[in-house]
Amino acid sequence: MIADFGDHLVTTINFVKIHTDGSSLGNPGPGGYGVLVQYSDRETELSGGFSRTTNNRMEIIAVIKGLEILDQGSKVSVYSDSKYVVDAINNGWARRWKANSWKRNKKGEPALNPDLWNQLLQLIDQHKVDFHWVRGHSGNIENERADKLAVTAAAGNNLPPDVGYQT
Repeated sequence: MIADFGDHLVTTINFVKIHTDGSSLGNPGPGGYGVLVQYSDRETELSGGFSRTTNNRMEIIAVIKGLEILDQGSKVSVYSDSKYVVDAINNGWARRWKANSWKRNKKGEPALNPDLWNQLLQLIDQHKVDFHWVRGHSGNIENERADKLAVTAAAGNNLPPDVGYQT
């Protein structure tokens, strides 16, 4: 089932739940992501942060980090309190932005965070992924855990730069 517990989780498990959250202390400001991955009867937590970024970037990065540790072909349910992330995937907005050269509309307004959306779309294509929105700060235990990881990471010292973030 689980081949590696190090920096990379290799799984042949049929179903994985990923709970994510992002945080930014100021927007923009120092930011962090938190991820709780549940598989079989096991769990793993992931977190990290950046010195200057946005909340939305951290929300997307949290999902990316959760999916990156899985083998291709996993069946995954992602739970996020970010309407931005869930709606962009479930409503097809991110794929449409990509198809339109990262433009949001006919006026040519640029889509934000194309670097991250591109990574996320590639990862989604490697798995069978369902996205679910959960209300944040409402007692959802897994979301609260992901939030705590994200806030703690954002408050960390010596955070690296978010090289994709552009002011």
